[in-house]
Amino acid sequence: MPVALLAYGKLDRELLLNGFGPASRLPVWQQGALMLIIADFIGYWMHRWFHGSRLWRFHAVHHSSVDLDWLSAVRLHPVNDAVMRIAGAVPLLALGFSPAALAGIAPVLTLMAILVHANLDWDWGPLRWAVVSPRFHRWHHTDEANARDKNFAGLLPLWDILFGTYYMPRDRVPQQFGTASPVPAGLIGQMLFPFRRA
Repeated sequence: MPVALLAYGKLDRELLLNGFGPASRLPVWQQGALMLIIADFIGYWMHRWFHGSRLWRFHAVHHSSVDLDWLSAVRLHPVNDAVMRIAGAVPLLALGFSPAALAGIAPVLTLMAILVHANLDWDWGPLRWAVVSPRFHRWHHTDEANARDKNFAGLLPLWDILFGTYYMPRDRVPQQFGTASPVPAGLIGQMLFPFRRA
């Protein structure tokens, strides 16, 4: 990684546009495609970490929606949101990918998060295993015991398939959502919830 992002007090335009090292020699569209795959892999493991550790109370705020719809995508505790964003961006930048290309994929991931939280009950048919869908993610948010801690991927179900967390029954759909964690209903209560004793 270059010693400094600043060159004589100005942002290094070349570094911002192209990145550095081997990644910088790829066309921007290839950098974007690779970053989507790598970011989703990192996101998968970070998401699992939020489910299985002391970080759950931060993530429980997101899972507290009992009426799952597109607004649920933005019901996040700020600590959850910041840790996930930093964990996704820093490794990509450290690998030399272009910051401009990273900025280009951010809207794709944001729109995908809104789509998969939408109050829709469909998938991609024969491609249901290739790209996450609202039905895939609804199974992640259900409070049904058999679907708990499943479907962590944000873009590619491949990670869930590979690591044994894929759950997509064809004969039924999830009926109820939420979490057993006692997350308060109000904003202030939700912001303080992770810091209170369990």
